[in-house]
Amino acid sequence: MRPLSRFLPSLFLAFFALSSLAFAAEPQERAAQALLRLDYFAADYPAAVTAGADGLSRQLAVLNDLHGLIAALPATPQQPALQRDLAALQQAAQQHQDAAAVARQARQLSAQLAAAYEVSQAPLITPDPTRGAPLYAQHCAVCHGDAGAGDGPAGMGLEPPPGDLRAAARLDQLSLYDLFATLGQGLDGTDMPAFADQLDERQRWDLASYIASFSADPAAKGASFDLAELARQTPAEIAASHGGEALAAFRAQRAQPPQVQRGPKQLLDYTASTLDKSLATYRAGDHEQAYDLSVAAYLEGFELVESSLDNVDAELRKTTEKSLMAYRQALQDGRPADEAAQLLATAKAKLAASAELLGGDGLSQSLSFISSLLILVREGLEAILVLAAILAFLRNTGQEAATRSVHIGWGLAMVAGFATWAVAAYFLNIGGAQRELMEGCTALFAAVMVLWLGVWMHDRRHAAAWQDYIKSSLLSGGGRFGFALLAFFSVYRELFEVILFYETLWLQAGPAGHGAVLAGAGVAVVLLIGLAWVILRGSAKLPLGLFFSINAGLLCALSVVFAGHGIKALQEAGVLGTHPVPFIEFDWLGIHPDAYSLSAQALALLAIILLYGRSKLAERKRAEAA
Repeated sequence: MRPLSRFLPSLFLAFFALSSLAFAAEPQERAAQALLRLDYFAADYPAAVTAGADGLSRQLAVLNDLHGLIAALPATPQQPALQRDLAALQQAAQQHQDAAAVARQARQLSAQLAAAYEVSQAPLITPDPTRGAPLYAQHCAVCHGDAGAGDGPAGMGLEPPPGDLRAAARLDQLSLYDLFATLGQGLDGTDMPAFADQLDERQRWDLASYIASFSADPAAKGASFDLAELARQTPAEIAASHGGEALAAFRAQRAQPPQVQRGPKQLLDYTASTLDKSLATYRAGDHEQAYDLSVAAYLEGFELVESSLDNVDAELRKTTEKSLMAYRQALQDGRPADEAAQLLATAKAKLAASAELLGGDGLSQSLSFISSLLILVREGLEAILVLAAILAFLRNTGQEAATRSVHIGWGLAMVAGFATWAVAAYFLNIGGAQRELMEGCTALFAAVMVLWLGVWMHDRRHAAAWQDYIKSSLLSGGGRFGFALLAFFSVYRELFEVILFYETLWLQAGPAGHGAVLAGAGVAVVLLIGLAWVILRGSAKLPLGLFFSINAGLLCALSVVFAGHGIKALQEAGVLGTHPVPFIEFDWLGIHPDAYSLSAQALALLAIILLYGRSKLAERKRAEAA
């Protein structure tokens, strides 16, 4: 991924890029453009009739444009009927027939068009308005105002002015899908830009749901609607078919859709559908956006079921991941579209096999327990090893007072980890790419830190050198700060991801599996505490010199592991490409058959050799001087 191009794009360039690609896009995208125009015609026509000739002429111009859009679509058995119905709609509008009837006619034509060209009008993952709130503050409030009243500072003087998102009469004419599509395509004849190059599909659904909340009463109760109805139908249609009480309930539910169990099938379907969009975008010539979509498909879908899949079939997890990375790399390298399509077909076959293996609706209790147990053990093992080694080192050298700094360090990491999760989930909407980028950077920093500490311990494995250090540095506080910093990063680098994994596992397990998730986490905590106790207990019986050497070796080995994990996280974030090579794979040791990852680990090993060699030379010189 190119972070700057994703987060700092010009709105003008985004709108221009969308317009220039409009007719080069895939059929579904062109059909989606026609759908949006039809739906806005249905929403605007009744008011245009009241407004007079100017308003009607603008609406008739929309229908003229639709003729060209539908004619340019690939020929299907339904296309002639669509063109006839559009001509009938145009005639009805020209004859100033009943406005409500014309609007219904336009909505019916829209539904026929969506069916004919298989345009999905419902999200794969339930929208979350809490994720949409920070997106609104970042992208929309400047024009529409903090409360959606259309009074933002950048909206002053625009013609037409930004819409009042609190106006229920207006919002009742638009479906949640219409709001989603508007965010992606922009709005003709206004200054509303397209955000498809800045917000992925899931973010646009989240934002659409938040926008719908401006005209909803969250306390309204009544009939329940499924996600497809909430996305495709307008509140006005619900009022006509179900009555006023159902209208208020519909508004409330589309602003806060009931969260359904998000099982492996939903997540893997999201990955597959987003990959299809990436290939369509690649064929249209927008290679950067296609690459970004391939990254989002992996991070917001497949990665969230990796742990569960790993516990059932580790080999399938590895081959699926490799096929997804191979497709992504083909996009980054600018390979022919047909070659990318072949790689995508392979990846989708692996995704289908993964979905079948995991089951559609949720995880069994046994798999929920095992996944919960292994997530915490796998992610916490390295941090426990580092913390236990530091604490044993301080205790065995008579510096128990310095352990307070270590406890402060990992305690602050716990606070920072949960705070980062809260900020990411509710304030800044940090996505999968940013999560992996954060993990990769902290892992590489931790690799440097533990390498430094390992070599440092090796240099002080002799009693005289240790006593000199105690007098010169540790008691003064500099060494304690280093221990606290290492403890902080050792815990923080894993905690944020652990929380997100558990959040996803909780949804996948469903209410029936929540007990199994908690039980697995409890057993994992006991195992990790037991491991720390064994290290502390066993290290007390070792001679100081041998203990220093073992600790130094352990920490230097962990630096190699962290280097491998860090590079892999940056590759998953899309910051680095991939270059597979024939080599063994061992995830727990950070060994991945990739040239970049192996090169980072080779560099860490070279640093260890050089630093240990320098230590040996210094030791020999001291011996000769004595």
